Amino acid sequence: MDRAELAITVHRTADEVVLRLVGEIDMLTAAQLSSAVNEILTDPPPRIVLDLGGVTFCDSQGLGTLVVLSRKASHAQSLLVLTQVGDFLLRVLDITGLRSALMIRNNQSAP
Repeated sequence: MDRAELAITVHRTADEVVLRLVGEIDMLTAAQLSSAVNEILTDPPPRIVLDLGGVTFCDSQGLGTLVVLSRKASHAQSLLVLTQVGDFLLRVLDITGLRSALMIRNNQSAP
């Protein structure tokens, strides 16, 4: 059985930290994402952007992690923003009612 993988690349600018995620956010990788964001929250920037363009799967553990991290960022006076959210994940967020709990900014141009 293949182990799920999640690659996280961090890019810092003056007013935000962008984490580009590639792979799966699930019960095997959610802790890795939490650790990365928690480390950034030790000295919180105004905005933390999670670029989900490379995310191929997200289970309930992953969804819960996104909500928890959004709340932690808010408590640290930072804003957690999801960008490049795939259609599959938007549908899941709609079905679960979590879309309103997260800040989503898509960089894709409208048709």
